[in-house]
Amino acid sequence: MSAPPRRRLSAELLDGARSLQARYLHDLEQLVSIDSGSYTPQGVNRVADWVQHRLTGIGFAVERVTFPPGRQGFQAGDALVARKKGALAESAGGRRILLAGHMDTVFDEGTAAARPFSLSGTIAHGPGVSDDKGGLLAGLTALELLHAHGVDAYDELVLLATPDEEIGSPASRELIEETARGMHYGLGLECARENGDLVIARKGVADFRLTVEGRAAHAGIEPERGANAALTAAHLVVQIQALNGHWDDVTVNVGVVRAGTRANIVCPEAELRIEVRAATTADVQRVTRAIQEIADHPAVPGTTVLVEQLDLCPPMEDTPASRRMLEEACRAASAVGVPLGAAATGGVGDANLIAGMGVPILDGLGPVGGADHSPQEWLDVSSVPHRIAMLADLVASLGDARDTA
Repeated sequence: MSAPPRRRLSAELLDGARSLQARYLHDLEQLVSIDSGSYTPQGVNRVADWVQHRLTGIGFAVERVTFPPGRQGFQAGDALVARKKGALAESAGGRRILLAGHMDTVFDEGTAAARPFSLSGTIAHGPGVSDDKGGLLAGLTALELLHAHGVDAYDELVLLATPDEEIGSPASRELIEETARGMHYGLGLECARENGDLVIARKGVADFRLTVEGRAAHAGIEPERGANAALTAAHLVVQIQALNGHWDDVTVNVGVVRAGTRANIVCPEAELRIEVRAATTADVQRVTRAIQEIADHPAVPGTTVLVEQLDLCPPMEDTPASRRMLEEACRAASAVGVPLGAAATGGVGDANLIAGMGVPILDGLGPVGGADHSPQEWLDVSSVPHRIAMLADLVASLGDARDTA
Protein backbone atom coordinates (compact mmCIF):
# COMPACT_ATOMS: atom_id res chain seq x y z
CA MET A 1 0.00 0.00 0.00
CA SER A 2 1.44 3.36 -0.97
CA ALA A 3 2.03 6.14 1.57
CA PRO A 4 -0.34 9.10 1.62
CA PRO A 5 0.85 11.98 -0.56
CA ARG A 6 3.06 14.56 1.10
CA ARG A 7 1.17 17.71 2.01
CA ARG A 8 2.53 20.52 -0.14
CA LEU A 9 4.02 23.31 1.92
CA SER A 10 3.81 25.80 -0.93
CA ALA A 11 1.92 28.55 0.89
CA GLU A 12 4.02 28.28 4.04
CA LEU A 13 7.26 28.21 2.04
CA LEU A 14 6.23 31.26 0.03
CA ASP A 15 5.33 33.15 3.20
CA GLY A 16 8.68 32.16 4.67
CA ALA A 17 10.58 33.23 1.56
CA ARG A 18 8.81 36.59 1.55
CA SER A 19 9.74 37.13 5.18
CA LEU A 20 13.38 36.50 4.29
CA GLN A 21 13.46 38.88 1.32
CA ALA A 22 15.15 41.75 3.18
CA ARG A 23 17.79 39.40 4.56
CA TYR A 24 18.33 37.89 1.11
CA LEU A 25 19.04 41.33 -0.35
CA HIS A 26 21.42 42.16 2.50
CA ASP A 27 23.23 38.85 2.01
CA LEU A 28 23.35 39.31 -1.76
CA GLU A 29 24.98 42.71 -1.36
CA GLN A 30 27.58 41.18 0.95
CA LEU A 31 28.41 38.42 -1.54
CA VAL A 32 28.51 40.71 -4.57
CA SER A 33 30.87 43.01 -2.68
CA ILE A 34 33.48 40.23 -2.59
CA ASP A 35 35.74 39.97 -5.64
CA SER A 36 35.66 36.22 -6.33
CA GLY A 37 36.82 35.82 -9.89
CA SER A 38 38.07 32.38 -10.84
CA TYR A 39 41.65 33.70 -10.63
CA THR A 40 41.09 35.40 -7.26
CA PRO A 41 41.22 32.42 -4.86
CA GLN A 42 41.35 34.54 -1.72
CA GLY A 43 38.02 36.10 -2.71
CA VAL A 44 36.47 32.74 -3.53
CA ASN A 45 37.57 31.53 -0.10
CA ARG A 46 35.87 34.50 1.56
CA VAL A 47 32.63 33.45 -0.14
CA ALA A 48 33.30 29.87 0.96
CA ASP A 49 33.75 31.02 4.57
CA TRP A 50 30.40 32.81 4.41
CA VAL A 51 28.52 29.88 2.85
CA GLN A 52 30.14 27.35 5.18
CA HIS A 53 29.05 29.30 8.25
CA ARG A 54 25.46 29.41 7.08
CA LEU A 55 25.34 25.72 6.20
CA THR A 56 26.73 24.55 9.52
CA GLY A 57 24.04 26.62 11.20
CA ILE A 58 21.31 24.39 9.72
CA GLY A 59 22.95 21.07 10.46
CA PHE A 60 25.07 20.41 7.40
CA ALA A 61 28.43 18.70 7.80
CA VAL A 62 30.75 20.72 5.55
CA GLU A 63 33.90 19.38 3.93
CA ARG A 64 36.28 22.07 2.73
CA VAL A 65 38.35 20.91 -0.24
CA THR A 66 41.63 22.67 -1.09
CA PHE A 67 43.15 21.94 -4.49
CA PRO A 68 46.85 21.73 -5.37
CA PRO A 69 48.20 24.25 -7.90
CA GLY A 70 47.31 23.40 -11.47
CA ARG A 71 48.90 24.08 -14.82
CA GLN A 72 51.03 27.20 -15.10
CA GLY A 73 50.71 27.71 -11.35
CA PHE A 74 46.95 28.31 -11.39
CA GLN A 75 45.53 28.14 -7.87
CA ALA A 76 41.79 27.65 -7.52
CA GLY A 77 39.88 28.62 -4.42
CA ASP A 78 38.39 25.99 -2.13
CA ALA A 79 35.27 23.96 -2.82
CA LEU A 80 32.57 23.06 -0.32
CA VAL A 81 30.73 19.73 -0.09
CA ALA A 82 27.98 20.02 2.52
CA ARG A 83 25.90 17.01 3.53
CA LYS A 84 22.81 16.57 5.67
CA LYS A 85 21.21 13.21 6.37
CA GLY A 86 17.45 13.01 6.39
CA ALA A 87 15.00 10.80 8.28
CA LEU A 88 13.85 8.72 5.30
CA ALA A 89 16.29 6.01 4.30
CA GLU A 90 16.70 5.09 0.66
CA SER A 91 15.20 1.66 1.36
CA ALA A 92 12.03 3.37 2.60
CA GLY A 93 11.77 5.76 -0.36
CA GLY A 94 14.21 8.52 0.57
CA ARG A 95 16.27 10.06 -2.19
CA ARG A 96 19.66 11.74 -2.38
CA ILE A 97 19.59 15.21 -3.96
CA LEU A 98 22.57 17.27 -5.08
CA LEU A 99 22.27 21.05 -5.32
CA ALA A 100 25.15 22.62 -7.24
CA GLY A 101 26.24 26.24 -7.55
CA HIS A 102 29.51 28.11 -8.00
CA MET A 103 31.26 30.82 -6.04
CA ASP A 104 33.47 32.27 -8.78
CA THR A 105 32.69 34.99 -11.29
CA VAL A 106 34.28 36.08 -14.57
CA PHE A 107 35.31 39.47 -13.20
CA ASP A 108 38.77 40.76 -12.29
CA GLU A 109 39.81 41.86 -8.84
CA GLY A 110 38.65 45.42 -8.20
CA THR A 111 35.37 45.09 -10.09
CA ALA A 112 33.28 44.98 -6.92
CA ALA A 113 34.63 48.37 -5.84
CA ALA A 114 34.38 49.87 -9.31
CA ARG A 115 30.86 48.60 -9.92
CA PRO A 116 29.28 47.90 -6.53
CA PHE A 117 25.94 46.27 -5.80
CA SER A 118 23.00 48.52 -6.58
CA LEU A 119 19.23 48.19 -6.48
CA SER A 120 16.93 50.19 -8.72
CA GLY A 121 13.32 49.28 -8.13
CA THR A 122 13.22 45.50 -8.40
CA ILE A 123 16.41 45.15 -10.44
CA ALA A 124 19.75 44.49 -8.74
CA HIS A 125 23.08 45.00 -10.48
CA GLY A 126 26.63 44.02 -9.63
CA PRO A 127 29.36 41.53 -10.57
CA GLY A 128 28.01 38.02 -10.14
CA VAL A 129 24.58 39.19 -8.96
CA SER A 130 22.97 36.67 -11.29
CA ASP A 131 25.82 34.31 -12.18
CA ASP A 132 25.92 32.77 -9.69
CA LYS A 133 25.73 34.55 -6.36
CA GLY A 134 22.00 35.14 -6.67
CA GLY A 135 21.42 31.49 -7.53
CA LEU A 136 23.78 30.06 -4.90
CA LEU A 137 22.17 32.24 -2.23
CA ALA A 138 18.70 31.14 -3.36
CA GLY A 139 19.70 27.50 -2.93
CA LEU A 140 21.08 28.18 0.53
CA THR A 141 17.94 30.07 1.52
CA ALA A 142 15.71 27.25 0.25
CA LEU A 143 17.63 24.79 2.43
CA GLU A 144 17.19 27.13 5.41
CA LEU A 145 13.45 27.23 4.74
CA LEU A 146 13.23 23.44 4.69
CA HIS A 147 15.17 23.29 7.94
CA ALA A 148 12.86 25.85 9.55
CA HIS A 149 9.80 23.82 8.50
CA GLY A 150 11.26 20.55 9.79
CA VAL A 151 11.29 18.89 6.36
CA ASP A 152 13.51 15.82 6.62
CA ALA A 153 11.76 13.21 4.43
CA TYR A 154 14.79 12.51 2.24
CA ASP A 155 17.81 10.27 2.44
CA GLU A 156 20.45 13.01 2.01
CA LEU A 157 20.79 16.57 0.80
CA VAL A 158 24.14 17.70 -0.59
CA LEU A 159 25.14 21.22 -1.56
CA LEU A 160 28.24 21.53 -3.74
CA ALA A 161 29.81 24.97 -4.17
CA THR A 162 32.69 25.14 -6.64
CA PRO A 163 35.43 27.75 -7.22
CA ASP A 164 36.19 27.51 -10.94
CA GLU A 165 33.04 26.88 -12.99
CA GLU A 166 33.60 29.98 -15.11
CA ILE A 167 36.83 28.54 -16.53
CA GLY A 168 35.54 25.01 -17.09
CA SER A 169 36.10 23.57 -13.60
CA PRO A 170 39.69 22.39 -14.20
CA ALA A 171 40.39 21.92 -10.49
CA SER A 172 36.98 20.76 -9.30
CA ARG A 173 35.85 18.45 -12.10
CA GLU A 174 36.95 15.25 -10.37
CA LEU A 175 35.28 16.38 -7.15
CA ILE A 176 32.04 17.23 -8.98
CA GLU A 177 31.92 13.83 -10.63
CA GLU A 178 32.73 11.99 -7.41
CA THR A 179 30.11 13.95 -5.46
CA ALA A 180 27.48 13.26 -8.13
CA ARG A 181 28.09 9.52 -8.10
CA GLY A 182 25.09 7.73 -6.56
CA MET A 183 22.81 10.77 -6.44
CA HIS A 184 19.19 10.32 -7.47
CA TYR A 185 18.64 13.92 -8.63
CA GLY A 186 20.64 17.03 -9.41
CA LEU A 187 19.46 20.65 -9.16
CA GLY A 188 21.60 23.36 -10.74
CA LEU A 189 21.50 26.75 -9.03
CA GLU A 190 22.33 28.92 -12.03
CA CYS A 191 19.74 31.67 -12.38
CA ALA A 192 16.71 31.20 -14.60
CA ARG A 193 16.58 32.45 -18.19
CA GLU A 194 15.36 36.01 -18.67
CA ASN A 195 11.81 34.74 -19.30
CA GLY A 196 11.90 32.52 -16.20
CA ASP A 197 12.57 29.23 -18.00
CA LEU A 198 14.55 26.46 -16.38
CA VAL A 199 17.31 24.76 -18.35
CA ILE A 200 16.56 21.16 -19.25
CA ALA A 201 19.44 20.58 -21.65
CA ARG A 202 22.93 21.90 -22.30
CA LYS A 203 25.10 20.97 -25.23
CA GLY A 204 28.28 19.06 -24.63
CA VAL A 205 31.62 20.36 -25.85
CA ALA A 206 34.48 18.35 -27.34
CA ASP A 207 37.81 20.03 -28.13
CA PHE A 208 40.18 18.58 -30.72
CA ARG A 209 43.70 19.26 -31.93
CA LEU A 210 44.64 18.15 -35.42
CA THR A 211 48.37 18.08 -36.13
CA VAL A 212 49.38 17.92 -39.78
CA GLU A 213 52.83 16.57 -40.56
CA GLY A 214 54.26 17.42 -43.97
CA ARG A 215 57.77 17.62 -45.41
CA ALA A 216 59.95 20.71 -45.63
CA ALA A 217 61.70 21.75 -48.84
CA HIS A 218 63.12 24.88 -50.46
CA ALA A 219 60.09 26.66 -51.88
CA GLY A 220 62.04 28.16 -54.80
CA ILE A 221 64.57 25.50 -55.81
CA GLU A 222 62.85 22.14 -55.20
CA PRO A 223 59.27 22.58 -53.97
CA GLU A 224 58.35 19.21 -55.47
CA ARG A 225 60.35 17.52 -52.72
CA GLY A 226 58.07 19.02 -50.06
CA ALA A 227 54.63 18.09 -48.78
CA ASN A 228 52.74 21.21 -47.79
CA ALA A 229 51.06 20.79 -44.39
CA ALA A 230 49.44 24.23 -44.70
CA LEU A 231 47.63 23.19 -47.87
CA THR A 232 46.34 20.05 -46.19
CA ALA A 233 45.25 22.20 -43.25
CA ALA A 234 43.36 24.51 -45.62
CA HIS A 235 41.46 21.57 -47.06
CA LEU A 236 40.74 20.32 -43.54
CA VAL A 237 39.24 23.67 -42.56
CA VAL A 238 36.85 23.60 -45.51
CA GLN A 239 35.88 19.97 -45.03
CA ILE A 240 35.39 20.18 -41.27
CA GLN A 241 33.41 23.42 -41.42
CA ALA A 242 31.19 21.71 -43.98
CA LEU A 243 30.06 19.27 -41.27
CA ASN A 244 27.78 22.02 -39.95
CA GLY A 245 24.19 21.31 -40.90
CA HIS A 246 24.64 17.53 -41.10
CA TRP A 247 23.04 16.94 -37.70
CA ASP A 248 20.47 18.91 -35.72
CA ASP A 249 21.82 20.79 -32.68
CA VAL A 250 25.44 20.26 -33.71
CA THR A 251 27.99 23.00 -34.38
CA VAL A 252 31.58 22.52 -35.53
CA ASN A 253 34.08 25.36 -35.44
CA VAL A 254 37.70 25.48 -36.58
CA GLY A 255 38.78 28.24 -34.24
CA VAL A 256 42.58 28.19 -34.54
CA VAL A 257 44.88 27.47 -37.49
CA ARG A 258 48.67 27.64 -37.24
CA ALA A 259 51.14 26.71 -39.99
CA GLY A 260 54.69 27.28 -41.14
CA THR A 261 57.61 29.43 -40.07
CA ARG A 262 58.97 31.08 -43.24
CA ALA A 263 57.55 31.94 -46.64
CA ASN A 264 60.45 30.29 -48.51
CA ILE A 265 59.96 26.87 -46.92
CA VAL A 266 57.32 24.38 -47.99
CA CYS A 267 55.30 24.17 -44.80
CA PRO A 268 56.24 21.03 -42.79
CA GLU A 269 53.70 21.26 -39.97
CA ALA A 270 50.30 22.75 -39.18
CA GLU A 271 47.85 22.66 -36.31
CA LEU A 272 44.09 23.13 -36.08
CA ARG A 273 42.00 23.56 -32.94
CA ILE A 274 38.37 22.53 -33.28
CA GLU A 275 35.37 22.84 -30.99
CA VAL A 276 32.31 20.61 -31.38
CA ARG A 277 29.06 21.31 -29.53
CA ALA A 278 26.27 18.73 -29.61
CA ALA A 279 23.09 18.00 -27.69
CA THR A 280 23.72 14.28 -27.28
CA THR A 281 26.65 12.00 -26.62
CA ALA A 282 25.69 10.05 -29.75
CA ASP A 283 26.11 13.19 -31.87
CA VAL A 284 29.49 13.96 -30.30
CA GLN A 285 30.58 10.47 -31.28
CA ARG A 286 29.24 10.88 -34.84
CA VAL A 287 31.16 14.12 -35.35
CA THR A 288 34.30 12.59 -33.85
CA ARG A 289 34.13 9.75 -36.38
CA ALA A 290 33.52 12.20 -39.22
CA ILE A 291 36.56 14.31 -38.27
CA GLN A 292 38.70 11.19 -38.08
CA GLU A 293 37.47 10.04 -41.50
CA ILE A 294 38.42 13.40 -43.03
CA ALA A 295 41.82 13.29 -41.32
CA ASP A 296 42.49 9.77 -42.64
CA HIS A 297 42.40 11.09 -46.22
CA PRO A 298 44.63 14.20 -46.38
CA ALA A 299 44.42 16.24 -49.56
CA VAL A 300 48.19 16.53 -50.11
CA PRO A 301 50.24 13.38 -50.78
CA GLY A 302 53.00 12.95 -48.24
CA THR A 303 51.11 14.61 -45.37
CA THR A 304 49.53 12.87 -42.38
CA VAL A 305 47.01 14.10 -39.82
CA LEU A 306 46.91 13.17 -36.14
CA VAL A 307 43.60 13.71 -34.32
CA GLU A 308 43.63 14.23 -30.56
CA GLN A 309 40.58 14.84 -28.39
CA LEU A 310 41.81 17.29 -25.77
CA ASP A 311 38.71 17.58 -23.63
CA LEU A 312 35.10 16.50 -23.40
CA CYS A 313 32.38 18.15 -21.34
CA PRO A 314 29.45 15.75 -21.70
CA PRO A 315 26.03 16.94 -22.81
CA MET A 316 23.29 17.52 -20.27
CA GLU A 317 20.66 15.68 -22.27
CA ASP A 318 16.90 16.18 -22.33
CA THR A 319 15.86 12.76 -21.03
CA PRO A 320 12.62 11.13 -19.83
CA ALA A 321 13.98 11.31 -16.25
CA SER A 322 14.69 15.04 -16.48
CA ARG A 323 11.25 15.56 -18.05
CA ARG A 324 9.68 13.89 -15.01
CA MET A 325 11.67 16.27 -12.80
CA LEU A 326 10.39 19.16 -14.90
CA GLU A 327 6.81 18.02 -14.37
CA GLU A 328 7.41 18.10 -10.63
CA ALA A 329 9.02 21.53 -10.89
CA CYS A 330 6.01 22.80 -12.83
CA ARG A 331 3.69 21.53 -10.10
CA ALA A 332 5.80 23.30 -7.46
CA ALA A 333 5.81 26.48 -9.54
CA SER A 334 2.07 26.36 -10.12
CA ALA A 335 1.50 25.99 -6.39
CA VAL A 336 3.17 29.37 -5.81
CA GLY A 337 1.60 31.03 -8.85
CA VAL A 338 4.61 30.99 -11.20
CA PRO A 339 4.36 29.87 -14.85
CA LEU A 340 7.30 27.69 -15.80
CA GLY A 341 8.88 26.57 -19.04
CA ALA A 342 12.12 24.88 -20.00
CA ALA A 343 14.83 25.72 -22.51
CA ALA A 344 17.89 24.12 -24.06
CA THR A 345 21.13 26.08 -24.37
CA GLY A 346 24.50 25.73 -26.03
CA GLY A 347 26.33 26.94 -22.92
CA VAL A 348 27.96 24.45 -20.57
CA GLY A 349 28.33 24.36 -16.81
CA ASP A 350 28.86 22.06 -13.86
CA ALA A 351 25.42 20.56 -14.57
CA ASN A 352 26.95 18.92 -17.66
CA LEU A 353 29.45 17.06 -15.48
CA ILE A 354 26.71 15.91 -13.11
CA ALA A 355 24.60 14.71 -16.05
CA GLY A 356 27.65 12.90 -17.40
CA MET A 357 27.57 10.73 -14.28
CA GLY A 358 24.08 9.55 -15.21
CA VAL A 359 22.24 11.81 -12.76
CA PRO A 360 19.02 13.45 -14.06
CA ILE A 361 19.31 17.17 -13.50
CA LEU A 362 17.49 20.46 -14.00
CA ASP A 363 19.39 23.74 -14.09
CA GLY A 364 18.40 27.40 -13.88
CA LEU A 365 16.59 27.01 -10.58
CA GLY A 366 17.74 30.35 -9.19
CA PRO A 367 15.89 33.67 -9.49
CA VAL A 368 15.37 35.41 -12.83
CA GLY A 369 18.42 37.25 -14.16
CA GLY A 370 20.39 38.05 -17.29
CA ALA A 371 23.23 39.81 -19.11
CA ASP A 372 25.67 37.47 -17.38
CA HIS A 373 29.39 38.16 -17.85
CA SER A 374 28.74 41.81 -18.68
CA PRO A 375 28.63 45.13 -16.81
CA GLN A 376 24.85 45.08 -17.33
CA GLU A 377 24.33 41.83 -15.37
CA TRP A 378 21.03 41.99 -13.47
CA LEU A 379 18.76 40.08 -11.12
CA ASP A 380 15.01 40.61 -10.75
CA VAL A 381 14.62 40.54 -6.98
CA SER A 382 10.83 40.40 -7.26
CA SER A 383 11.28 36.83 -8.52
CA VAL A 384 13.29 35.76 -5.47
CA PRO A 385 10.54 34.65 -3.01
CA HIS A 386 8.63 32.60 -5.58
CA ARG A 387 11.75 30.91 -6.97
CA ILE A 388 13.06 30.06 -3.49
CA ALA A 389 9.68 28.64 -2.44
CA MET A 390 9.44 26.65 -5.67
CA LEU A 391 12.96 25.26 -5.21
CA ALA A 392 12.33 24.31 -1.59
CA ASP A 393 9.07 22.57 -2.51
CA LEU A 394 10.78 20.75 -5.37
CA VAL A 395 13.53 19.48 -3.06
CA ALA A 396 10.93 18.26 -0.57
CA SER A 397 8.95 16.51 -3.29
CA LEU A 398 11.90 14.83 -4.97
CA GLY A 399 13.33 13.72 -1.64
CA ASP A 400 10.37 11.49 -0.86
CA ALA A 401 9.70 8.79 -3.48
CA ARG A 402 6.62 7.64 -1.54
CA ASP A 403 4.75 10.57 -3.11
CA THR A 404 4.84 8.77 -6.45
CA ALA A 405 4.83 5.21 -5.22
